[in-house]
Amino acid sequence: MSEKKKKDPVLALVPKYARGDANKAVEGISKLKDKKLKGSIKRREKTYKEAAYKAASSEILLTEDAGFLEPEGIEKTYQLSQRSLAKEVDVATSHKMFSLDLKFGPYALNYTRNGRHLLIGGRKGHVAAFDWQAGRLGCELQLRETTMFAVAQKKYVYIYDKQGTEIHCLRNHIEVNKLDFLPYHFLLTSVGNAGFLKYQDTSTGNVVVEHRTKLGKCDVMTQNPANAIMHLGHGNGTVTLWSPNMSTPLVKMQCHRGPVTAIAIGHSGTYMATAGLDGQLKLWDLRNYKPMQEYFTPTPASSLSVSQRGLLAVGFGPHVSIWKDPFKTKQISPYMNHLQAGSAVQDVEFVPFEDVLGFGHRGGVSSLIVPGSGEPNFDAMEANPFQTKKQRQEMEVHSLLEKIQPEMITLDVNMVGQMDKAPIQVVNKEKKEAWAAAHPVEATELKFRARGKNSSSRRHLRKKAKNIVDQKKVDLLERIEKDKKERAKKRAGNPDEPVTALDRFTGKRRKMD
Repeated sequence: MSEKKKKDPVLALVPKYARGDANKAVEGISKLKDKKLKGSIKRREKTYKEAAYKAASSEILLTEDAGFLEPEGIEKTYQLSQRSLAKEVDVATSHKMFSLDLKFGPYALNYTRNGRHLLIGGRKGHVAAFDWQAGRLGCELQLRETTMFAVAQKKYVYIYDKQGTEIHCLRNHIEVNKLDFLPYHFLLTSVGNAGFLKYQDTSTGNVVVEHRTKLGKCDVMTQNPANAIMHLGHGNGTVTLWSPNMSTPLVKMQCHRGPVTAIAIGHSGTYMATAGLDGQLKLWDLRNYKPMQEYFTPTPASSLSVSQRGLLAVGFGPHVSIWKDPFKTKQISPYMNHLQAGSAVQDVEFVPFEDVLGFGHRGGVSSLIVPGSGEPNFDAMEANPFQTKKQRQEMEVHSLLEKIQPEMITLDVNMVGQMDKAPIQVVNKEKKEAWAAAHPVEATELKFRARGKNSSSRRHLRKKAKNIVDQKKVDLLERIEKDKKERAKKRAGNPDEPVTALDRFTGKRRKMD
């Protein structure tokens, strides 16, 4: 590395965009005998390094930065109310603060990946989807039955288009309590009263796999945005981590002494927050599965959410509490507080790329301003808050073409692309065991090991073949018999023809007087 690169400040930002450990990926290349494979791996790693360096270099163009509330003197940020905050912000930001008084609650809500549209669902069957920033209603339904989300009804799961027209009924998902969607894999996941975790491919319509959790009813589920692993919270206080490639949980953690009520995972995928009926709020490090901090909530928390900048929102009773940097150090006091008097909070969720927190409660849906919660710099190729209709259509096509297969969902995000350095004997043994596990019937069939014509299996086949008569065999025997007669007639020749000395080479029989 040259002196110029050593002094380059961009190199400090490269690990942020790197795809795993490059040294570990190319480890053992020098021992490869295949020169073509060795060159291919080196070129691939060089391309990855250049891409990471260019991405780090582009940060100079990201001039926006997140702004937080800064107290002066003895002021406390959690004492600032939303009414006081609305007087200090600009008009566009103040319009993002609203409250919808609805009578079909409590409500759950969900934002799109770019934070543009909002979907709400009431427990009494009221469902609505709209552009919350522009105030345009997309569709509104009254299903007249218990509804968690727009597609999870009392018995089956239904899919609606943007006009509210029912287009699909998924009868494989019965009595669903929680739904989630993996955008990079096009997988719809569900869990319900039966305790089955189901994965369904929305691009093909096929059910990929069904896992029996064996832990009873489940109504707490969230996904890890870094590796697409599903986290389920159960009634015995455990949190299990699931992948579609294994029928048993990858990790099983005893998190609480009572039922788990809420789970939230940061966007980096390394930290998890859990809440339970025991009144505890615990923060976990998913790299070693150990607790970092523990907090006490006066009322068991009903919902958790982690923003793009690492803020944690906790909904308990009629209160919504927001904590700043909870995964870094132990916090003494919250960042902001809000009281929704006379209405219990059901669901909280931060809006992507906006300093806004939405929450559903018994009396409707409300929106709060939380300075510093949203990511100020967005990647238009990933999620564009200002995308047009044509851009959205093109993005859907590209996402479908670049769909990741479910087999690539692993607990270790750096596993894909690494070189398997195990001996060929170990690799063959693993393949054989995997095949035997996937084909139990074929693996247990009896194998005849006898060799040669007089083996017991061949004698059995010959004996069995004698009793089988079909038209093909009859035609073959007739043709053999016909050829045999023609050869005999040819050898006999004409009896009136005289015999010569050269007849011995033609196969004719000598005429005897």
